Amino acid sequence: MLRLRLPNVKTVRLRISFSAVVFKAVSDICKILNIRRSEELSLLKPSGDYFKKKKKKDKTNKEPIIEDILNLEGSPTTSGPPVSPGLYSRTMTPTYDPINGTPASSTMTWFSDSPLTEQNCSILAFSQPPQSPEALADMYQPRSLVDKTKLNAGWLDSSRSLMEQGIQEDEQLLLRFKYYTFFDLNPKYDAVRINQLYEQARWAILLEEIDCTEEEMMIFAALQYHISKLSLSAETQDFTHESEVDEVEAALSNLEVTLEGGKMDNTLEDITDIPQLADNLKLFRPKKLILKAFKQYWFIFKDTSIAYFKNKELEQGEPVEKLNLRGCEVVPDVNVAGRKFGIKLLIPVADGMNEVYLRCDHENQYAQWMAACILASKGKTMADSSYQPEVLNILSFLRMKNRNSASQVASNIETMDINPECFVSPRCAKKHKSKQLAARILEAHQNVAQMPLVEAKLRFIQAWQSLPEFGLTYYLVRFKGSKKDDILGVSYNRLIRIDATTGIPITTWRFTNMKQWNVNWEIRQVAIEFDQNVSIAFTCLSADCKIVHEYIGGYIFLSTRSKDQNETLDEDLFHKLTGGQD
Repeated sequence: MLRLRLPNVKTVRLRISFSAVVFKAVSDICKILNIRRSEELSLLKPSGDYFKKKKKKDKTNKEPIIEDILNLEGSPTTSGPPVSPGLYSRTMTPTYDPINGTPASSTMTWFSDSPLTEQNCSILAFSQPPQSPEALADMYQPRSLVDKTKLNAGWLDSSRSLMEQGIQEDEQLLLRFKYYTFFDLNPKYDAVRINQLYEQARWAILLEEIDCTEEEMMIFAALQYHISKLSLSAETQDFTHESEVDEVEAALSNLEVTLEGGKMDNTLEDITDIPQLADNLKLFRPKKLILKAFKQYWFIFKDTSIAYFKNKELEQGEPVEKLNLRGCEVVPDVNVAGRKFGIKLLIPVADGMNEVYLRCDHENQYAQWMAACILASKGKTMADSSYQPEVLNILSFLRMKNRNSASQVASNIETMDINPECFVSPRCAKKHKSKQLAARILEAHQNVAQMPLVEAKLRFIQAWQSLPEFGLTYYLVRFKGSKKDDILGVSYNRLIRIDATTGIPITTWRFTNMKQWNVNWEIRQVAIEFDQNVSIAFTCLSADCKIVHEYIGGYIFLSTRSKDQNETLDEDLFHKLTGGQD
């Protein structure tokens, strides 16, 4: 038996093989819990700090923590013949509920051997009521980048078993999304997965594991308030209700794509005619002792680079400068209420990072240029099919930040039945009076009040994904030849060297430029070679070097997944990429 704390802070107790490697064990756990794409998750052994604050509270609080455990041992579904063919069929045929014989909704059980009953499934697929502000304040919150490195020290080695790693019977581990690339999120089959992902995002924001502006915090708070209201209302408890509609809609939209030939047909035209942007924007380069002064230039965005000229008339000549955005960091610098739409670019150069600020005039211009910068940083042009969705995504996020009239809000404050401090981080709650906070949350809530439950969760996940620090996992390292410790940020497509004291990125290396990486196990050093004879080596101080090495290999493994692939995973390839042997 193993106890697992899920992202929604619920603990489940289940039987698992302690002699199977962790990669396989996680796959088995996800089958039991109805979570697709188990390769995105892993098991984390929490550091001492994680439960430390909780213990003090228990002395005064008489109720034991045990009451929240969902026991999945010996559920009626596990006995008797299997309820559906194989793992789950490609057509996702509905399975039948073994207890009352009615067809179970496809969202609920697409695994034959899942011991989840409808009631258990709703516990995992629905959001838990918000925690009290006191409980929030009692949880471990990282205060600095170095603190954040402690959060990722305990990932288990995927290539070894639980037993080999000293895990005891009935020990508590955390089940978490480890890799921040969420493949094929589908509301029809992923009720549990979307909810757990939403919960992981929610806690990351409440406990300030990821930074966001106060304006963004209010959007996250409004979405949480909305989701908790919908989750409490009885209508949402019916799973099957909306799934039929989804099925028809999904079939129709698939048909539409087939009839139009999908977006892919346009790519041939796009290759010869890559769209470009041209407009007046303001630019500023930070220099010491100079106050921020933005200067207007004529900008042209073509392929993956930006060229700018003193004015439009000079665009046929030599530009003032040409910025190649491949591999750069793109950071939003936005305050919607203050009508500020800025883009901060950190462009890798031989000796570190070149910092450039662009300022747009309005939302639409910002969304187009920001989307183009994001794509260019990944080496894609505006001809890519993801450009328009990216623009729309940025615009919808900005619109959620728009402030509405206060008249309606005032009347609603009295009816707000949930404590507003539950929805923001403790530090944010300290800054504002409860009434102020409620007014701001309700003001932001007007922009999302019409959203259905699953869409609101997906929107929350999207907003989390658009934060500058999203998907970065931090480790404290010492680079070869350096006299001081640095922070290494690992993301799905790059590594970033960050100054440990200032938090400023120093250099970025893209995985696409990586030639090989390995570990010298004797001195516990990870060595990586990139194109153009660039090579780096570092030892890891906040965790075992295998953990960092596995992160890099794991992201490269996940990038090999494709839509047409069957759901079976190439486990050998995973171990080959993450094992650390040449």
